[in-house]
Amino acid sequence: MKLMQYGLKAIDFRHAQPAPEADGFSRRGFVMSSLATGFAAATLPVSAQTITTDTRGLKVAEVMVSTADGKIPAYVARPDKPGRHPTILVIQEIFGVHEHIKDMCRRFAKLGYYAIAPEMFARQGDVSKLTDIGAIISTVVSKVPDAQVTADLDAALAFAKASGQANTERLGVVGFCWGGRTTWVYALHNPKVKAAVAYYGLLDGFKSDIRPQDPIDFGDRVKVPVLGLYSGIDAFVKQETIAKMRGAIARSGSGSEIVVFPNVDHGFNADYRPSYDKAAATYAWKLTRDWLKERGV
Repeated sequence: MKLMQYGLKAIDFRHAQPAPEADGFSRRGFVMSSLATGFAAATLPVSAQTITTDTRGLKVAEVMVSTADGKIPAYVARPDKPGRHPTILVIQEIFGVHEHIKDMCRRFAKLGYYAIAPEMFARQGDVSKLTDIGAIISTVVSKVPDAQVTADLDAALAFAKASGQANTERLGVVGFCWGGRTTWVYALHNPKVKAAVAYYGLLDGFKSDIRPQDPIDFGDRVKVPVLGLYSGIDAFVKQETIAKMRGAIARSGSGSEIVVFPNVDHGFNADYRPSYDKAAATYAWKLTRDWLKERGV
């Protein structure tokens, strides 16, 4: 599947078929010991309207986060000044922690946050080198268990706390695409999260033996206030599914909400891709900032 087609045609995530492995691709142990450089191969060439946030006034670094079974790489961006800054867990798209996710961390750091984005696929594969989106989903993304993901996010949070530079009691979570679904999953897992924002994350259709529940299944049990930002013409997330999810979160008492942007597609925030919509992305960014700030993050 080519980049221009991504978001236009729904993918059967539950029955993904194995695709040919890229040269050097292996699942033995930890595949990734460092983050991708630049943008993921499947997203090239990037759009001329791609946003690049500078590092003035920031400290940025690639770090190694200890987990129960080894170490995973992560990107950290924070203000270059003393103090413990409110914390944002930034959760990647299917393309891993490539340049766009690093840039999102820098955008949060410019707002005064300690932002950390752990590489969620470090054990299953380096998606940055795969050129086909279908292969990324079938050989890597579909193989990543929810239990592994929540444990790795817990580990990233522990790393931030141990740094002495993050106030993890003021914790927010923001995820995009695959990370949008994961934001819902982590919100259920960790009720200490003060606020979360899920950008066009799958609400159903991804359940399997390693992903026992979709957000639509547990929306009524989420206690964290989650803001869902969704697309009006997204083939991955149908409007009737969004309506069901709205009903579920209304029963949860969490104060969660869903905003749908009409006439924009999946990935409207991804400024490096053809799906980018500047007006929707700009307004979504304002909603994100306000949602976090108003809930103490």
